[in-house]
Amino acid sequence: MFVITIKDHPQGVYSVLDADDDRIIPIFVNRNDATRYVDLIEITNNNPPLEVVDVILEQMMQACSVSGQRFSIITEDDFIVPPETYDSLSKDTLEEPPKHG
Repeated sequence: MFVITIKDHPQGVYSVLDADDDRIIPIFVNRNDATRYVDLIEITNNNPPLEVVDVILEQMMQACSVSGQRFSIITEDDFIVPPETYDSLSKDTLEEPPKHG
């Protein structure tokens, strides 16, 4: 499985906001799909440099559970596009992620 992070900062996992302004981490089954999504982000948004990182699903799900973070598994049959804006809540696009202990 694969997630998108801020380049060289794997703790900065990329998330999107749903209609209720809840953060959702997309977890991709296919690396190529994650890479294409990053390419779309770089074309359409003013984001920090991003990279695709390999993760173990069970560990990612546990980390999300502990932090109260929602996630969505993106399969090869799913089609998603990046949001038009980077983050409607934060004024700082490099906002510090929450600390997990």
